[in-house]
Amino acid sequence: MLQIYNTLSKQKEPFKPLIDGHINMYVCGITVYDYCHIGHARVMVCFDVITRYLRARGWNVKYVRNITDVDDKIIKRANENNESVDALTERMIAAMHEDEDALAVLRPDIEPRATGHIGDIIAMTQVLIDKGYAYAAENGDVYYRVEKFENYGRLTNKNVDELRSGARVEVTDAKESPLDFVLWKAAKEGEVSWESPWGAGRPGWHIECSAMSKCTLGDTFDIHGGGPDLPFPHHENEIAQSEAANGCKFANTWMHAGPVRVNSEKMSKSLGNFFTIRDVLASYNAEVVRFFLARVHYRTYIDYSEDSLKEAQVMLSRFYQALASVEAVDEPLENDYDKRFFAAMDDDFNTPKAFAVLFDLVNELNTYAREDKVTAGRLAAQLKRLGGILGLLQQSADSFLQGDDKEGEITSTEIESQIELRAQAKANKDYAEADRIRQALLEQGVVLKDSREGTTWYREDS
Repeated sequence: MLQIYNTLSKQKEPFKPLIDGHINMYVCGITVYDYCHIGHARVMVCFDVITRYLRARGWNVKYVRNITDVDDKIIKRANENNESVDALTERMIAAMHEDEDALAVLRPDIEPRATGHIGDIIAMTQVLIDKGYAYAAENGDVYYRVEKFENYGRLTNKNVDELRSGARVEVTDAKESPLDFVLWKAAKEGEVSWESPWGAGRPGWHIECSAMSKCTLGDTFDIHGGGPDLPFPHHENEIAQSEAANGCKFANTWMHAGPVRVNSEKMSKSLGNFFTIRDVLASYNAEVVRFFLARVHYRTYIDYSEDSLKEAQVMLSRFYQALASVEAVDEPLENDYDKRFFAAMDDDFNTPKAFAVLFDLVNELNTYAREDKVTAGRLAAQLKRLGGILGLLQQSADSFLQGDDKEGEITSTEIESQIELRAQAKANKDYAEADRIRQALLEQGVVLKDSREGTTWYREDS
């Protein structure tokens, strides 16, 4: 049985969806004011692997991931760029999709935007006012009464009394309590806004997800996920809003991806260790980056460094070198690799254990490649199938191992030309020249592999 660690209960629990055979999952998405960074990539890949696995296990998954396309940061960046909010967000959404496609991240089934649900946000805010959980302040903002909601803070073990004593409030603050948070923000002059019963304004961040999840998945759904920075206050506030408005449990299981650190330090622009997905993909194969992100358990932190990416590159190359040695044959094969792989993933999506299974499979594949090409071909097909569940090993081995031509490197055309010259030298029994060509290519990072079928090659840094 699938076991998932629930952030709410702080333990692994047997997973049982609300409707047999169906899983409804909502994951908090990106605020689109800038290019996505490697921390965003971690969350994207984590929940992509989870979705792919749940579907491989036979469930019908409805995956919703929102886009926040109106926000203080967005308005500030649009003003700095002297462009409209719409122009900025459309450009950043397109860039986000390009990054996802490069990392083989499947699009969610539904990708709602906050600006597409303004009416739903206003309606939920009005329900909260009617029930006494929210109030319109004199400054035109609408706030949520945190202390009216019982058990506020249970997701992150926050105590309301401690939160109150640690909170600071400005003298001019319109809130009844420093703990209260905004549901609707009164518009400032020149800002994008919508009309509401409380005047022109725009949504607060937290209410967006409560409204969008309700509209796409209903009042209660199976899994709510997000990044490491979201449990407090964002997800605590979502729970308070949704359960007060809807009168029922919000989400059954809460899942959160771990953070990304850079050389063991927190990633931040102020430390100069901030990397966009595009920065990373300019230097590394996209599948290597995906492998790097997927092989660490989704709940643990991941350390981004040149060494860790190079290690991922070597490990993934080992898979593709094994696949390059034989032709995959999709025929049944009796072994325990499928069982062990699914057992690992059923244990809270334990990708480190799953990859250990795949490495065992590679070792056996390499052994049979020297003795029994038929069995090796069947093992290769099994490796590709299980790797595919993780969104890996789906390109041709030659394509991965040879890589794209990069500035300053010997080109693919030049390599093929040298291989042809070497073949002519060998045909003329000029073995010294053949060895010279092999060594010259090796010094440029190109490894040749000879077989009865001919000579293949790959780059050492692929």
